[in-house]
Amino acid sequence: MIQHRLLPEASAGLGLRRALLGPLGEAAPGDFDFLECAPENWIGIGGRLGERLRELSARHPLVCHGLSLSLGGAEPLDETFLTRVRRFLDEHRVPIYSEHLSYCADDGQLYDLMPIPFTEEAVRHVAARIRQAQDIVGRRIAVENVSYYAAPFQGMDEIDFLNAVLAEADCELLLDVNNVFVNAVNHRYDAVDFLRRLPGERIAYVHIAGHYDEADDLKVDTHGASVKPDVWALLAEAYRLYGVRPTLLERDFNFPPFDELLAEVATIRRLQRDATTPEVRHARG
Repeated sequence: MIQHRLLPEASAGLGLRRALLGPLGEAAPGDFDFLECAPENWIGIGGRLGERLRELSARHPLVCHGLSLSLGGAEPLDETFLTRVRRFLDEHRVPIYSEHLSYCADDGQLYDLMPIPFTEEAVRHVAARIRQAQDIVGRRIAVENVSYYAAPFQGMDEIDFLNAVLAEADCELLLDVNNVFVNAVNHRYDAVDFLRRLPGERIAYVHIAGHYDEADDLKVDTHGASVKPDVWALLAEAYRLYGVRPTLLERDFNFPPFDELLAEVATIRRLQRDATTPEVRHARG
């Protein structure tokens, strides 16, 4: 099975969004280190868009973050789709394929990421589906901790559910730091304690994003704003705990001038440099 420790640990990436194709194509070498795309949005795309994708993936490492696999769903996995994903990953030499620890389909797409009940039964169900998906795509999948706003049933804490799925499926983790912050505020738990209880050896890469402050005690994960200071601080803490990992700046809409996105990429790099100072390495050891 293909392993995916191929991105440099100290690397910072951007999302490959069609609205950013122009700036991404014109970016100077070194402006960012890798790109991330949703394979659903690009599989089978030809013409000028397909050519732009091939040009970018030839110049920059490309990772894939899926949107529609519905790992927590009840319907059988779409094996035909997963076979197409495998061909896409192989064609573009993709080192990491990730998906959400959620479900998004029930006799059709729900167009949202729905929370999975935190139960032992759900652990076994989701882990079996992850293992099946890994067998088809021929590589380990990194599953992402998701933001959620209602919990259908909690037989265990979120962190225990996440850790049990990772262990049972023997998969890796896409650590979304903003989701940890949002969930910690909304569900009244300690974000740093959550980070400390993660299996750091399973972290394949990291997401960082902005959110909307609905109220002091209600945050909404939007990917449509700049990263908040508290989330930057939580990313620094994750680096302190587990070392630097490849980190992607997520921005899906409400795009600012491209220079502002690059400034946030520069912040990721600064935090990565800070985390590799001898003092921080000694504290972590």
